[in-house]
Amino acid sequence: MRKVLMLCFACLFLLAIYAVAFDGMGKSETVKGWVTDDKCGAKGASAKAEACTKKCLASGANMVIVTDGDQKVIKVDNPDALKGHEGHHISATGTVSGDSMHVDSMKML
Repeated sequence: MRKVLMLCFACLFLLAIYAVAFDGMGKSETVKGWVTDDKCGAKGASAKAEACTKKCLASGANMVIVTDGDQKVIKVDNPDALKGHEGHHISATGTVSGDSMHVDSMKML
């Protein structure tokens, strides 16, 4: 009986760790910021840098969002979702994982 009880506690402990580890996965977040490229990063986070952003993206740079406030650079996993909004101030909703984001929807600010 004691072994069964210890086995149950061990299983509950593992399930608790699993729940904590995967708590934030798959949650949708909204990020407000500027659409720019990873070459310029936070320096390109303004309406004045629109032409430069388009030029850098055309030459192979990756699309990013530089957040308002803390100026965090978030790589966009699906840049086609923001196509046509290079250099614009937006609010993007999607799944954030580490330093990248999969954009589900966006709106201009």
